[in-house]
Amino acid sequence: MSRTIREGAHIDVARSAARLFLEKGVADTSGDEIAEAAGISKRTLWRYFRSKESCIEPLFALTSQRFAAKLRNWPLDISVERFLEINYDFSKMQKQELEDGALVVHLIARLEEEPALLEPFFMATRMTEILLADVIASRLDLSPADFEVRLCAATVAAAMRIIDETISRAAVKYGQVPTLAETNDRLAQAIRRASTLPFCDPVTPRRG
Repeated sequence: MSRTIREGAHIDVARSAARLFLEKGVADTSGDEIAEAAGISKRTLWRYFRSKESCIEPLFALTSQRFAAKLRNWPLDISVERFLEINYDFSKMQKQELEDGALVVHLIARLEEEPALLEPFFMATRMTEILLADVIASRLDLSPADFEVRLCAATVAAAMRIIDETISRAAVKYGQVPTLAETNDRLAQAIRRASTLPFCDPVTPRRG
């Protein structure tokens, strides 16, 4: 039954679009099919989304938001390795977060064959870069607008994107699924190598 977009329904559309893109490919999926799968009218779909590809933006955005929530709670006295170990334990994640993560992994693995998905993916990467600037600035008592902070955030976000792409392709296309510990280790190493500022280790707050 058709309905208007309710609060939170954008992510329902995104999940429906992601499943169709993965099943049929972007070119062979129509906006009408996405609307039907999401249970909304075609008119409602095009009122809220500018293109069928943009329908998956809320899913990438939600992934970034979840990552941001974890980053904002990164204690000053633990390293990036310990932070990842604590926050990326699948046994502590909700079922929906795991399902969304699996969809995102499969979408990322298809980027080479489906270049239309690059725009929403890079928009999410930009969101990650912005939130990283806030976290780096907070840990080092700097401003997120500082050039050095923005540069560090940009290089780290790019490194994380490359790790996401590499692991996703290897897992989906070749069945090379790393353990959680291996994934966290590769991600931590990439963050450290890309960091131009010393925010990866425990930091001591400056005294006022």
